[in-house]
Amino acid sequence: MTESNSEVSISILAFGQLSERLGGREHTHQLPAGSTVRMLLEHLDLDEWITFGLTVAINGERCGVDQKLNANDEVALLPPVSGG
Repeated sequence: MTESNSEVSISILAFGQLSERLGGREHTHQLPAGSTVRMLLEHLDLDEWITFGLTVAINGERCGVDQKLNANDEVALLPPVSGG
C-alpha cells in the first residue's frame, strides 16, 4: 500500500489492558500527516488513559502525548502497572 503525502502509517504495540481493549497487541493505523500521539489516542478512543498515567514510547524513546508522529513510527502504549 502506498502512502499519500496527507497520511502516514503508524505501527502500534499495545500492552496489558490496552492490548485487550484494542483486540490484540500489534496494529497498524493510517493517520493524517502531522498527527500527534494525543490524536492517535483519540482516534483509538484511548485518550482517557492519558490521565491514568499512560506511558508512551516512539521507536523505543519515551515521549509526551504532544509529540508529532512520523511515517513508520512504532508507538508503544504502556498502561500503568499496579502491584500489591
